[in-house]
This record gives sequence, structure tokens and C-alpha cells, in this order.
Amino acid sequence: MARQEDIIIGRRLKTSIVSAVVSVTLVLYVLGLLGLTILHAKKLSDYVKENIGFSVIMHDNAKSTEISVLQRFIDGMQGVKSTEFISKEKAAQELSQELGEDFVEFLGYNPLFPSIEVRFYADFSNPDSLKNFSSLIESERIVKEVYYQKSLVESVNENVTKIGMVLLLFSGLLLVIAFALINNTIRLSVFSKRFLIKSMQLVGATQAFIRKPFIIKSISQGIISSFIAIALLIATLFGAQRQIPELIEFQDLNLLMSLFIIVIFIGIIIAWISTFFAVRKYLNIKSDNLYLY
Repeated sequence: MARQEDIIIGRRLKTSIVSAVVSVTLVLYVLGLLGLTILHAKKLSDYVKENIGFSVIMHDNAKSTEISVLQRFIDGMQGVKSTEFISKEKAAQELSQELGEDFVEFLGYNPLFPSIEVRFYADFSNPDSLKNFSSLIESERIVKEVYYQKSLVESVNENVTKIGMVLLLFSGLLLVIAFALINNTIRLSVFSKRFLIKSMQLVGATQAFIRKPFIIKSISQGIISSFIAIALLIATLFGAQRQIPELIEFQDLNLLMSLFIIVIFIGIIIAWISTFFAVRKYLNIKSDNLYLY
């Protein structure tokens, strides 16, 4: 009979451990998915900002040496990622390819102007920075005009800010929900040991001594859950890349490693805090009230 009871208790203990690990894993996985979404949204917004067309159009009589000097000057400016000189001939060739016909032959002359295509880093692709850059460059004698889509720049920055705020609020809400779920899972696990906790306390064990094995066990479960969640995130990422190959361009190994470390950190911290307060509850409770919880 005693043997049968030991088997039942052992099964319940294993079920409790597996249940706790699975619950924490799922919560961390959802948090990780949100983190991946935020990272890819940031990379995508940076990609869009860094590829906004910004053209410095020259006068037709601008000399090649003057253009080279201006291009080197622009390259040295803060926030400039790259520049490319587009000659009249190259501009005509590209436009002819887009139109599907040789418009120069039709018109009898090339109406286009030489230009310098400028690309900025994402942090500098905002209306104020581009306006200052435009004012400075337009003061140059050889510059005819500076062209960029102001409405597109403003729209991109406004939408990125809105999306960032929504994701930030959602992240905070999900983190609170994650803490509540993991906390409840751990509290249920500690609840089954409340009589053991009180028995150890009655024979003279200190609170730190009683609390230590529970915290170690909980942290180990948090670490295991974190690694399982990370494995699921990696599998999800590879699956998404197979469906959308373009995602490979947005991958940043350092950011992904940082995300995985954060997932492990959250798993450990929440497990430690939840276990600490759950055990403290049953350390401070009166023996007569153990049956009421």
C-alpha cells in the first residue's frame, strides 16, 4: 500500500514539474515572439528610412571636379551613409530602361541633369535633419535643387513612432501577464509543499535554509524553460525565413543573442521572485490556517 502511494506521489510530482516547465516555456516563447517582432519591425523601419531617395541635382554646366569636391564634402557630413554620382548619361540610361524606349533619341537631346544620390542612416532620416541638410547643400553654387519626398519622410517617421508606442504598451502588458501566469504556476507548485515547509520550520530550520532548495529548483526550471523557449524561437525564425527569404537580410546575430539572454534573464528573475514570495507566505502563515489555503 505504501509502495503504491509513493508511486502516485512520484507521478504527481513529475506532473507538477512538467506542468510548471511547460507553462513557463509557453509564456517565455510568447514574450520572445514579441521581441522578434519588435526587432524585425525596427530593422524594417531602418531599412525604409535608409533607402528614402534624396537627390542633389546639379546645374548642367557643373564641372566634374566641382562635383567630386561636393561629393567628398557630403560623404564627410554626419549621418550620411553613402553617396553615388549619377551622370546625365547614366540617368538617361536608367530612365530609358524604366520607360522601355529611348526618349533621348525621340527628343534629340538629354534633358536630365547630373546628380548625387544620398542615403542617410536611419537615425538621421527625419524631417528636421533632412531640412537642415537641404538648406546647407542648396547654398552651393553648382547645386540646382535638392529633391526628396518630404511627405514620405514625415509619414514614415510618424508611423514608426505610432507602431513603436503600440508595441511598447503591448510589451508592458504582456510582461505583466507573463509575470502573473508564471507566479501562479510557481505558487501552485509551492502550495503542494506547504506542510513540508511548516514541518521544517517547526523543527528549527531557518527561513533561508527552507527557502534555498525551492529557489534553486525554481530557477533551474526557469532556465530549462528559457532554453526550450529559445529553441522554439529559433525553429520559428528558420521556418519564417523559409517562407519569406527576404527576412535573412534583417537578421542581426548580436541582437538575437541579446534577445535570447533577455529571455533567460526574465525566466530566472520571475521564477526567483515568485518562489521567494510564495515560500515566504507559507513561512509566515499559522499552522492552523494551512488547511484553508
